[in-house]
Amino acid sequence: MFKYIAKRLAQAIPVLLGVSILVFLIMRVFSADPAPVVLGQHATVEAMEAWREANGLNDPLIVQYFAFLTGALTGNLGESYYTHTPVTQELMSRFPATIELAVVAILIAGLVGVALGVLSAVRKNTAIDGISMVFALIGVSMPIFWLGILLIILFSGVLHILPSGGRIDPLLAPVGGTGLYLLDTLLAGDFEAFADAASHIVLPALALSMYSMAVITRMTRSSMLETLGEDYVRTARAKGLRCGRVNRHHALRCAMLPVTTVIGLQLGSLLGGAMLTETVFAWPGMGKYVVECILKSDFPVVQGAVLLIGAIFIVINLVVDVVYAYLDPRIKYAQEEG
Repeated sequence: MFKYIAKRLAQAIPVLLGVSILVFLIMRVFSADPAPVVLGQHATVEAMEAWREANGLNDPLIVQYFAFLTGALTGNLGESYYTHTPVTQELMSRFPATIELAVVAILIAGLVGVALGVLSAVRKNTAIDGISMVFALIGVSMPIFWLGILLIILFSGVLHILPSGGRIDPLLAPVGGTGLYLLDTLLAGDFEAFADAASHIVLPALALSMYSMAVITRMTRSSMLETLGEDYVRTARAKGLRCGRVNRHHALRCAMLPVTTVIGLQLGSLLGGAMLTETVFAWPGMGKYVVECILKSDFPVVQGAVLLIGAIFIVINLVVDVVYAYLDPRIKYAQEEG
């Protein structure tokens, strides 16, 4: 198993290298010149040229890229053009908010998606199955930003039961800790702050989870239907085992193999796709910050954020592979024999 993990980590190196090259070229080729954006429209040509020279933007692209790559390998992703703060510090201060939102969203998507998928497969061609598939179709088709706006209008503007944005009441925000407000407030025993943080995360987590929920529902249904048609499941039923026990202990575990992969991939997608959700709900996470930096052509921040998300996505894929091997012993044995 350790040899397998080491091999996968080695394979991740060219992937990260490719990601770094792509984001570097995209920012340099398609983004606006940051000098007039940073210095303002009334800056002189001499001042803008001096700023470009000081930030290495006059160097050849290959020199700029290797400077970025060398810094990334040592943990130095550069400094923001605006705050002059290290990019690593800027991202890490906002990363817990994005992690918390993505984890809550994938929990909602996983629990609801698997439950709906299993129920739809067990009740195939019934009204429940039809409703579940319509729900999945809506979830896949509806854009996140549009769904977010609808949720704000309904639950905040009409019903007035949930806040429309932000992460927590500033007077209740925990000091220190992990940066995960739900966890920090719970560990501190501050249930008022926990309830406030939970109320703030409901709408953005629902909006972010909808697409993943739909994908998981459809995959679970498809996998469960295939498993329910296997010979060993029919044999278990023929022996007189209750349908509920057969579905849970015989069919569901095997059906969860492809679903586990989808859930892992969706978690990585949520981390990268939280930008629109965080912008709509004014969620102070990394995604909202990166959107602002893209509009301001803050190259170092955008490059560092994409590289960080790419690394997390690779780690998540590795964890999914390990879990997959645990769920299916044949994969683990094949690895050991190899």
